[in-house]
Amino acid sequence: MPIFAQVPDPPATDGPEAAGQEREISWKKIVPDFLDDQKHIWLFPSEVARGYHLVPTAAVLGVSAGLTLADPIEGRYFRANSGTYHGFNQAFTGTTTTAEILAAPLAFYLVGRIRNDSYAEHTALLSALAVADAEIPNVVLRTVTRRLRPADVPTNGNFSDTWFDAETNPLKAKGSFASGHAASAFAVATVVSRRYPHHRWVPYVAYGTAGLLAFSRVSSEAHFLSDTFFGSALGFAVGRFVLVRQ
Repeated sequence: MPIFAQVPDPPATDGPEAAGQEREISWKKIVPDFLDDQKHIWLFPSEVARGYHLVPTAAVLGVSAGLTLADPIEGRYFRANSGTYHGFNQAFTGTTTTAEILAAPLAFYLVGRIRNDSYAEHTALLSALAVADAEIPNVVLRTVTRRLRPADVPTNGNFSDTWFDAETNPLKAKGSFASGHAASAFAVATVVSRRYPHHRWVPYVAYGTAGLLAFSRVSSEAHFLSDTFFGSALGFAVGRFVLVRQ
């Protein structure tokens, strides 16, 4: 069955917090939903302080910290082997990866409009909402941490000393932590995978593509692996929250 085959929207629930039920979405609700999502996202630390989500939070922070310790090794490797990934990086530039991430919601929306398929349209809106929800904390993180990108570390420079050295202008998105491309890619992949679970190949393609895009940010020296891992985890968490508010 084609992925765009019409699927009925999930039934309405008693509230957005209903476990296992996906939220309703529309153009009229997308801005209020975005503002409400941001409130919950920024209150997430208080949830952790109350004892919720401790295991996944500790796992993400622990792995991110471990990868940060390995950043000098990884940074020197990709600096020394830039030629090995030249063709790959040319195919996955920052502009190209942005276009590829946005292409998925756009494709679902166009197909939904053409085929009068509200489920596909809602998938597009939910994907776009997830991208927007993930981008705000990413901009704040990049502005606060002001981490240098690997490409900005001078030749023979210190890859261990990269924090709080980049420009502070959030509009230039100069900070390296976390990867916005990785967050957006995994946010879209999570929404699409959970919306089309009856296609067993969809998660493999969606998450595989997201992983490929995230790796391209490392091989091109746009981000450290720790940046892309944390961004990917953030995108997955936000994508899941956008759907079921958990």
